Amino acid sequence: MSASTDPPVAERAAPPRFGLELVAVLGVSYGLSGLTAFLDFLRSQIVIQKGVGFSKVATAPIKSGSNTVHYQYLDILDQLASILAGLAPAFLAVVLLLRTPGGRGLGIGLNRFGVREVGVGLGFAGLIGIPGLGLVYVARELGLNAQIVVTSFPDVWYRVPTLLLEAFQQGIGEEVVVCAFVLTRLAQLGWSNSRALALESVVRGSYHLYQGFGGFVGNAIMGVIFGWWFQRTKRVWPLVIAHGVIDAMSFIGYVYLHGRVSWI
Repeated sequence: MSASTDPPVAERAAPPRFGLELVAVLGVSYGLSGLTAFLDFLRSQIVIQKGVGFSKVATAPIKSGSNTVHYQYLDILDQLASILAGLAPAFLAVVLLLRTPGGRGLGIGLNRFGVREVGVGLGFAGLIGIPGLGLVYVARELGLNAQIVVTSFPDVWYRVPTLLLEAFQQGIGEEVVVCAFVLTRLAQLGWSNSRALALESVVRGSYHLYQGFGGFVGNAIMGVIFGWWFQRTKRVWPLVIAHGVIDAMSFIGYVYLHGRVSWI
């Protein structure tokens, strides 16, 4: 009788558990943010029922700094730690893709970064950012968006550099996790492009619900455009650049225009 050539059970590769990976990554990042944003949205509806319009409700994303700074260098370290924490979900997603990638560049184009990526990213920033600004204005005028306190960062010398870092941290986090990782794993699970795109856009919109219906719809549309493009190109860097530029303009624009422009 010939000896079996099958490897011991302990040495056999376990089947990928892509569904569990998706739940775990979203559960510690944007999925949980979507849940808390939804609860905030429900609370705002209670306020509306008491006769206060949604446009009068003040809301804010994750705060980026306190109103006063007593120890600047400790505050800088706090901000850097917060930015690193925001990058952790993207790092986790990349580690999981290293185990079971979706193709070259881990299936999300991490191996491709150059002038072309920057150019496409800036193009996307204009395509999404300019109409998005108009949508914010219309939503505020119709009372569909809350009054968003984009940043409460105090007027210190490191405000703009920190806001720029935070903008690109959010670009990396959201595009690597919500777009690239989610769509890659859903494709590996056998989901159709349209079904995966629908889930990705709803997830992206969900954690912006604290802004109101306008925030949800605008970011869901952004998710459809970004996701559709990613499904066809498998390139995440242009989306990271576009998102970072849009957020940077939002943060810095708010700092200098809030109080000078009525709807900002």
